[in-house]
Amino acid sequence: MIKRIRYLTTAVVFTFCFSGGYSQKNETVRAGLEEHSKAVFVLDEWMRDPFVTLAPDGYYYLSCTRRNSDFPDGLPAMQFWRSKDLVEWEDLGIRWEAKKSPFGDELITSAEKRNKEAMIWAPEVHFVNGRWVIVNTSNLRMANLMITRDKNLQEPFDEPFGLEFGFHRDPFLFVDDDGTPWLLSNCVEIIKIKKDFSGFDGIHKLINPANRLLGHEGACVIKFEEKYVLFGTGWSTDIMRHGSYNLYYCTADNILGPYGPRKFAGRFLGHGTPFQDKQGRWWCTAFYNASKPPIDPLMMNNMDLSDDAYTINRQGLTLVPLEIKMVNGDVEVTATDEHYRFPGAEENQKF
Repeated sequence: MIKRIRYLTTAVVFTFCFSGGYSQKNETVRAGLEEHSKAVFVLDEWMRDPFVTLAPDGYYYLSCTRRNSDFPDGLPAMQFWRSKDLVEWEDLGIRWEAKKSPFGDELITSAEKRNKEAMIWAPEVHFVNGRWVIVNTSNLRMANLMITRDKNLQEPFDEPFGLEFGFHRDPFLFVDDDGTPWLLSNCVEIIKIKKDFSGFDGIHKLINPANRLLGHEGACVIKFEEKYVLFGTGWSTDIMRHGSYNLYYCTADNILGPYGPRKFAGRFLGHGTPFQDKQGRWWCTAFYNASKPPIDPLMMNNMDLSDDAYTINRQGLTLVPLEIKMVNGDVEVTATDEHYRFPGAEENQKF
């Protein structure tokens, strides 16, 4: 039997301005954001693992994985953007270069010894106590934590752990209500950090849903009312790069657990990070991660996605609206756009 797959072309990109993450003009983007019911494509740049946070200065800050070809000399670096309204984005340029950093220098040296290209992956920026804390991983089992010296997201950066931070796949920083920082990574390993970020602070354990692993990467956590909502990423088939790249979650009364069963947060939202806008509404970042061109979201329900990696997200930053609420004493997370809301037929776990 021949499988017929309809891919999005340039002609239909403009047609689906609210569906599947497609939007072009600022007026359309602004209207889509205001509606908060459909996915909105907001930034046309090559990126992976986008992370958005709203800082006290009123700007949304964006960090993401970039290609080395986007940077001077083709060496690892980090580039950031900011926006007042999620519509118009200001490119802040390159704010960190590996060749100027002790960690970066070690990363480049390690890559040369292995005859590989050193790459920075999944950087995240968190504003904590008047300074920016940046965490990132790499393609060489090395990760880093850096801190600015003031409120400006720019050099110089201190690296308080030196080269002793260790390997953390997709590190995520969460600061609890009492000011305690926690590092989540390796989907999902949790480590307590000292409040002055001078080192780790003793607690180190694995946390996961009650019924299965949460996923293999892209862990993060939010606190909703008094509940901790732990997110993680996996492929719908439980086979690497087969199916759709999805976001799952579980909840607990304590950050260390125990957590309840794994639930479905959204299709094509893998490694998405939920954040609140200035109106208190929830969004999730989404991006292109597939082996095929983006598929037509109106056709995907009639398709078998189990043979390869598929997505409806185009290259760049898509924001997908979420509804997060309490239902019968527990947190319920729902993607409001129907193209992201439901698991596919190839989903291994039954919800």
